[in-house]
Amino acid sequence: MTMQKIERNHTVCAVIHSCDKIIVDAQSALDTLIKANYEIGTKNIVIDKELMAEEFFILSSGLAGEILQKYINYGGRIAIYGDFSHYTSKPLKDFIYESNKGHDIFFAPTEEEAILKITH
Repeated sequence: MTMQKIERNHTVCAVIHSCDKIIVDAQSALDTLIKANYEIGTKNIVIDKELMAEEFFILSSGLAGEILQKYINYGGRIAIYGDFSHYTSKPLKDFIYESNKGHDIFFAPTEEEAILKITH
């Protein structure tokens, strides 16, 4: 796993890159947040959806709620990018829509758009 530091609009974010899944459970999500805070000095994470466990996108699994609650509790923010169009779950689509209206959790089609969302 590598972390790239990006700063825009006086906001720093850590863009995560890896060949392997990084966030597979709440502990690995928290470890990623802590590592970004320690190495880059930020609690703003930008990550490709392919680096996350697929169960995250099945809301009934509870994984998304568990991970995102950890981020909120620790002051973290996350922007997840990728192609979400193949998901047919209305609750997931609603969740993505509502998240993008907030300030802590974002979904975007590209890395660049995820960076823009988290740094505004």
